[in-house]
Amino acid sequence: MAAPPKISYTSSRRDRDRLPHTQPLTGRVIAVTGAGRGIGRAVAARLAAAGAAVAIGDLDTELAKETAGALGAHPGGRLLGLPLDVTDTHSFEDFLRTVETELGPIDVLINNAGIMWVGPFEEEPEEAALRQFDVNVHGVLRGMKLVIPGMRKRGRGHVVNIASAASKVAPAGEATYAATKHALHGYSTAVRAELRGTGVHVSLVMPGVVDTELAVGTATGPTRRLTTDQVADAVLDVVLRPRFEVFVPRRVAALTRLAAVLPGRARDALHHLLVPNQLAALSDRSVRAAYEQRTRTARLPEG
Repeated sequence: MAAPPKISYTSSRRDRDRLPHTQPLTGRVIAVTGAGRGIGRAVAARLAAAGAAVAIGDLDTELAKETAGALGAHPGGRLLGLPLDVTDTHSFEDFLRTVETELGPIDVLINNAGIMWVGPFEEEPEEAALRQFDVNVHGVLRGMKLVIPGMRKRGRGHVVNIASAASKVAPAGEATYAATKHALHGYSTAVRAELRGTGVHVSLVMPGVVDTELAVGTATGPTRRLTTDQVADAVLDVVLRPRFEVFVPRRVAALTRLAAVLPGRARDALHHLLVPNQLAALSDRSVRAAYEQRTRTARLPEG
């Protein structure tokens, strides 16, 4: 079988608009968590345009349905909006069961839901720290444990975890968030080793700072703020060609490899130069107040 065409996440809008005519994911069933807004919504739109049947899971049920309806109005695959609380096993089970009943066996699970608190580590409320681990780590682990056994039985499948460049670096002001993403990297690495030879793939997509509600008030350092479309392009590319680590932008990969071999002082200097200090950037904490209050109480998915 010929390899599918390579889709670059640096492609132009005109090139992306051509994709629905090729629809390389026709016949594939893909579930996306936290897909009512932001990165998740962009990913769902991108995969549906490529021909996949896409299930949009979100804590906000109405938003999930509205998003599915809005995206379904454009050419592409079928879309289904469903309630999903990634911190609740029964909710995740119901979500996956409904997807398989309505659309068929899940070929790809995109674990996108995540939240972030920004500020001095000693000022972080305990419930904010616990919530980040519940959503960013245990929510992903829960999805993997529920969906991978079926994939392994079928001898094929793919889990794509939306992590962060914070899986490799740790910006000041994002201590717990970075810890959750480091944990996700380690867990995904170990599970990938267990699945070797089974036909089931695990991938990590690690973007820099993306223009979403989650990143409001934060700095990007020397790089530009990414769009959700750029991350969605990267996800499509890794679904078409599974591989473990995908950085957005790609040059971040070279920087993390360089940092890994530098001596301590040089590594610290590189970190200071390239990794934004979010404590210094967030001069007005009020810009994140509404978002962080909601994530502590309602556990909004990444936006």
